[in-house]
Amino acid sequence: MPAPRVIVVGGGLSGLSAAHTVYLNGGNVLLLDKNNFFGGNSTKATSGINGALTRSQVDLTIGDSVKQFYEDTLKSARDKARPDLIKVLTYQSASAVEWLQDVFGLDLTLVSRLGGHSFPRTHRGHDAKFPGMAITYALMQRLEELVESDPERVQVVKKAKVTSLNKDGNTVTGVKYEFDGEEHSVDGVVVLATGGYAADFGKDSLLKKWRPDTFDLSSTNGTHATGDGHKMLMAIGGNDIDMDKVQVHPTGLVDPKDPGSKWKFLAAEALRGEGGLLLNSDGQRFSDELGHRDYVSGKMWEEKEKGKWPIRLVLNSKASNVLDFHTRHYSGRGLMKKMSGKELAKEIGCGEAALKKTFDEYNEIADGKKKDPWNKKYFHNLPINVDDSFHVAVMEPVLHFTMGGMEINDKAQVLNKEGKPFESLFACGELAGGVHGANRLGGSSLLGCVVYGRVAGASASQYLFQKLTTGGGATNAAQRLGQISLHIDPATPGKISVEWGNGGASSSATAGTATTDQQAQKSAAPVMDGNKSKDPAKKKDTNDLSDFKVPDKEFSLEEVAKHNKKDDLWIAVKGVVMDVTNWLDEHPGGPQALFSHMGRDATEEFEMLHDDEVIPKYAADIVIGRVQGQEVSLKY
Repeated sequence: MPAPRVIVVGGGLSGLSAAHTVYLNGGNVLLLDKNNFFGGNSTKATSGINGALTRSQVDLTIGDSVKQFYEDTLKSARDKARPDLIKVLTYQSASAVEWLQDVFGLDLTLVSRLGGHSFPRTHRGHDAKFPGMAITYALMQRLEELVESDPERVQVVKKAKVTSLNKDGNTVTGVKYEFDGEEHSVDGVVVLATGGYAADFGKDSLLKKWRPDTFDLSSTNGTHATGDGHKMLMAIGGNDIDMDKVQVHPTGLVDPKDPGSKWKFLAAEALRGEGGLLLNSDGQRFSDELGHRDYVSGKMWEEKEKGKWPIRLVLNSKASNVLDFHTRHYSGRGLMKKMSGKELAKEIGCGEAALKKTFDEYNEIADGKKKDPWNKKYFHNLPINVDDSFHVAVMEPVLHFTMGGMEINDKAQVLNKEGKPFESLFACGELAGGVHGANRLGGSSLLGCVVYGRVAGASASQYLFQKLTTGGGATNAAQRLGQISLHIDPATPGKISVEWGNGGASSSATAGTATTDQQAQKSAAPVMDGNKSKDPAKKKDTNDLSDFKVPDKEFSLEEVAKHNKKDDLWIAVKGVVMDVTNWLDEHPGGPQALFSHMGRDATEEFEMLHDDEVIPKYAADIVIGRVQGQEVSLKY
């Protein structure tokens, strides 16, 4: 029988949702992540989270329905649709959005329509942060608080690379993981939330095996998305499905300073949702910009074959104002430029008259005076005039998401090759195959994480409690009582001791503490490795904010600007100077996210993504001083 806890592998939004669900259901949870930070790819999500018939939609009088969301998702999934999984995804979408609002206090009251949706149903907040970051950080922060306040029920080990599943017959009993060069084993019910394989470029690459045509594309994923969970499950007979269904997103932002980079930032679907146009090198449209992602990517490839690249995404001033946060963020990274219509025509090389013709025809189509050659139905932030100002970026299709994965049922149980569930094993998030079918709708990645994270957490909790109350499957009441006894400790309110008897020999553990491996009880590495102790017993998950002090040494911005190379990289934020040279791999957004701010004051971009407390909490050790002539404005 597994130990009395749930082990969640993976600290992205799906794993965090599962962990919180286990805790809220009364269970004990151990979360393992191979990175030294939580978040995974979830923090990169830029458009929002879908939900049908939510309070926010009702308040905005949006006439959506769960049935219509189900139908839209079914249509997008095409021949790979699995109605049972799609029903869970869509019918539990409103409760997932409202769980985030009610339990974690998130603002999700802005609602927009993305490609493939019949109604506006993609939720985000009014705060100046990408929704993936805002949502995931809220769950990260709450879990860290629980590690401190309720350490017997919630434990975390980071930099713990899970390598295999422990198995007894058809029952998974725990996992093996590597930490600090040593292998460890821990027992419990297992929830795998290890992400996808859209950055799996290694020797045993799943991309190379299933979609070799995509292997040379750039990816929006972090380097951690290497299909670890898939490979572990395949090793024990788990059934992989739809592995060739890899989503190539049409709008990856091309960095003019490094156009050939393997890693690219994603231009949010919301840019096209709010009226952004895609133009070829003749200044002409070539698609319904709000079509499914694979359709738009396919149209872009057709333009490349015709010699009509580069492709540019163009936002007029109205759309730019609605998406002010996005345009400032991309511009701050040097990925987007603001220009006049005349400058845009010159940059494209098509001439102002050709550009005016494209815009005039589009306005006539939107007014119903002409039929769109690509049957576009929805139009926003009109009219588009050549004498307006525009935000412009060069785009190319990029690896983004893997719909294929390991087969699960509607309870998030992992299925074997015979279609039967393993016992004590659940999967959620991008690891779980079949949820989105052949193509995923924008806004459904975060939704899939929360819905199936909650399903997996609830199923794992139910399995755990069922086994605890039945004594691991014994049928006789006396046998059950003989195997398990519970003792209330009057000296420690709320503590229950569980004793197992086995052939006269007995062992005991306090509920919530690991008996297999003491190392698993400590947080082995912080979110952004801000304290360097290698002794897990002495390591805290975060720095004590009250201990943080900005060094008195001052540096001018001119001095900061000299440190602008990948092997000598300083950044100024809110009056403090940080030397991030040896910290690049610690950054949750990856090194690429820091390279665009080398030697600069990145305060504005920092504020778009982070709360002030992340510097003293996670990165105190790399703060080397303060900016000369500036007040330190960190609030924590």
